Amino acid sequence: LQMAQSLKSESIKTSPIDGQKAGTSGLRKPTKVFTSENYLENFIQATLSALGDSLVGSKLVLGGDGRYFCDVAAGRIVEICAGNGVSEVFVGQNGILSTPSVSCVIRKRQLTGGIVLTASHNPGGPDNDFGVKFNVANGGPAPESFTDKIYANTRSIAEYRVAKGASVDLSKLGRTEFTVDGKPFVVEVIDSVADYEELMSSIFDFDRLREFIAGGTGCSVLANPLHGVMGPYVKRLLCQRLGVPESQAVNCVPLPDFGGGHPDPNLTYAAELVNAMRSGSYDLGLAFDGDGDRNMILGKSGFFVTPCDSLAVLAANLECIPYFKRTGVNGFARSMPTSGAVDLVAKRLGLKCYEVPTGWKFFGNLMDAKLISLCGEESFGTGSDHIREKDGLWAALAWLSVLADKRASVEDIVKAHWAEFGRNFYTRYDYENVTSESANQLMTDLQSRLSSLPGVTLTGGGRSYTVASADNFSYKDPVDASVTSNQGVRVVFSDGSRIIYRLSGTGSSGATIRVYVEQYEAAGGNVLADPAETLRPLVEVALSLSRMAELTGRDAPTVIT
Repeated sequence: LQMAQSLKSESIKTSPIDGQKAGTSGLRKPTKVFTSENYLENFIQATLSALGDSLVGSKLVLGGDGRYFCDVAAGRIVEICAGNGVSEVFVGQNGILSTPSVSCVIRKRQLTGGIVLTASHNPGGPDNDFGVKFNVANGGPAPESFTDKIYANTRSIAEYRVAKGASVDLSKLGRTEFTVDGKPFVVEVIDSVADYEELMSSIFDFDRLREFIAGGTGCSVLANPLHGVMGPYVKRLLCQRLGVPESQAVNCVPLPDFGGGHPDPNLTYAAELVNAMRSGSYDLGLAFDGDGDRNMILGKSGFFVTPCDSLAVLAANLECIPYFKRTGVNGFARSMPTSGAVDLVAKRLGLKCYEVPTGWKFFGNLMDAKLISLCGEESFGTGSDHIREKDGLWAALAWLSVLADKRASVEDIVKAHWAEFGRNFYTRYDYENVTSESANQLMTDLQSRLSSLPGVTLTGGGRSYTVASADNFSYKDPVDASVTSNQGVRVVFSDGSRIIYRLSGTGSSGATIRVYVEQYEAAGGNVLADPAETLRPLVEVALSLSRMAELTGRDAPTVIT
């Protein structure tokens, strides 16, 4: 415990800054925007003010993914919290906390909320991206009703409050007590991993997993956090607790620019892991994104488990995880663009499967109401009701638990799943940094034609597809009846195939158009066919229907997943 001097808060005049409207998961902008005068301060003040009567005396957690500007931003935010009557701030050591860990800390310590410094899977550095998001008392991302308050505050802000001098050395664990305007203010630097480690050890059977990894036949794991926040978590849980050799946990030092890479766990940006897995030396390959909420699962020789299949396989095998033996399974949920693979498992188990808009915040109400236990997104996010965020390392430990129970390879488990449930062939085309004008024109053009599409037959690659329905997805929350509209254009065909078009809300500049293509092959059919060949005709239909090349000038996507 360190005692510090008495401080006084002060108001600093400021004025509204345009564009501080949070996207799907917080406010993400180029770092140079965030480092401009009062930009961070305005947004943090607007966020704290949105707490209303809950602000004074509140307790918050603060941490981030270690990207450039995290350390400086954390220090400034602590001083702004002090100036606003917050009573206590828990900060991850060196400012490091994964997004799942923030959710865990909020729930364990019953905090008012948390501030996460991350732009997730976007690159970091002075010439790349930074981000801030707020998580509420259930541990999940702030709902739209709260982020709308933040945005309204950014439009009317005239001052921010700060207590200069309320700073601590974030490299040293411990509590520091201040007095601000005569009231106590405490900053506690906490072990970044400890609370999360405790939670994981209560969910999974670590002794069994350690035996499985270290046993005679041994499951050889290769983990790559891509120089993001997950390095310390991988070292502590996979290496120290489960016995994965340190040499098989690579890129584990969080770096401000993620080592110059793109901390996005997919086949393009995690190519180093993909190539290493192709050697055949490892049974399970794991990659995580910048803030640790996304994951990629690979099997021996680089066998790729799509996020949609990963969710479905886990749903079908939750009895392998001790936590679910205790709690039971309430139901499942997926984001609308995610394939219907998990729906088939739910139907077999007699459980409800909910379809929600993209954005993890939409799962929170369902979890709090005990309607679902497992959920996921096609964008490499999987999680359960243990916290209110998607959780990359939880997904990895879940897969390890299934492998330990089945004593089969990743590839064999997935192929057995297809043989039982059929296969949802699936791909996603991302067109990044498209001009906002052309992206909006493409979506507006599609929207204008929706009512005329049902009954129309579209042809691509020699195959014909008849449109059964076409709409723009709207979601009514079954818990609070709130409605979220314009969540993506859906074109559904008579054979159950789907094409989805969405504008992404996670970029920091320009626009990203995502095109999702799904085609179902029933059990007993050719479930082992090549996905690219199987989907090529429907991809042709998707690109032609949207006039992608004509409207964007792009003859190929930036990323294919």
